[in-house]
Amino acid sequence: MTQARIAKYQAHTNIALIKYWGKRNQELILPVTSSLSLTLEAFYTQTQVEFSDQFANDLFILNGQPQSLEATAKVSHYIDLFRRTAGVTLPVKVTSDNFVPTAAGLASSASAFAALACACNDALALNLNQQELSIMARQGSGSASRSLFGGFVEWEKGSGDDSNSSFARPFDSADWDIAMIALVLNHQSKKFSSRKAMQHTIETSPFYKLWPEEVAKDLKLIKSAIKQKDLKQIGEIAEHNAMKMHATMLAANPSFTYFESDSLKAMELIKNMRHKSLTCYYTMDAGPNVKILCPYSQSQQVKEQLLNYFDESQIIISQAGPAPFALDVSGV
Repeated sequence: MTQARIAKYQAHTNIALIKYWGKRNQELILPVTSSLSLTLEAFYTQTQVEFSDQFANDLFILNGQPQSLEATAKVSHYIDLFRRTAGVTLPVKVTSDNFVPTAAGLASSASAFAALACACNDALALNLNQQELSIMARQGSGSASRSLFGGFVEWEKGSGDDSNSSFARPFDSADWDIAMIALVLNHQSKKFSSRKAMQHTIETSPFYKLWPEEVAKDLKLIKSAIKQKDLKQIGEIAEHNAMKMHATMLAANPSFTYFESDSLKAMELIKNMRHKSLTCYYTMDAGPNVKILCPYSQSQQVKEQLLNYFDESQIIISQAGPAPFALDVSGV
């Protein structure tokens, strides 16, 4: 019997301000465009891995529940990347707790695969650097590459089919007056996954061919605005970028949308708040939930306005979040 190799990490979700929407290589999860996100303090995943020859096969426990063979096989396939790199075949027990609604457009896969990548790297003593780890995290979930860092993070699209050319890197610490409010309108898993929706959009939307060009322009502009700490400009760019992404879906054939009636209500409410001199802008990913970018110093005022239409339990204020960090496993 060999000694068990154990590690546990916490990683935080991120929300893209310049969106990732579409892959040029499905298997390696290489994106069509670069993107830029903000890591959030309020939403995170804690994941422990235990590699041991005492297990007959891989086990995957999510939020206290043993997962199906299909879900476990997906995680096993991903962990094989690390096992091959380490030159081991040890079975693993993965115990993960998501402090974020799963598959509802709040980037739970980003924090999940970032935490898993960090834990595997530590437990198997691979000593991968942050760039290498970002490349590994990306192969679990594209946005997980960005959750390897705190604050504002840029994910470089890379070139061709070179897996090592696409990785994330920190851009700005976001340690200034900035917050994101998550308006949770639907806790349920979305009707169609991001992966399927992206591919359907690429294959059928006539608007998609404009998308890479628009992203390149928006990315350049928002990076300049972040360096100037110009939240008004950051918000305007992010809001327009999100709506352009959703326009590609509306133009797909058959058309589809993640918008729900409450999503549209929230957008109008946020626009009305701007007329009342509040600095707030919305963004949406592949799900109905609306995220609101605003100064942290105004976040309570924005929340008070939202409370006229939504329940307090639906409104979560978050400051910028940190890079992943190790958690104590001494009690195991």
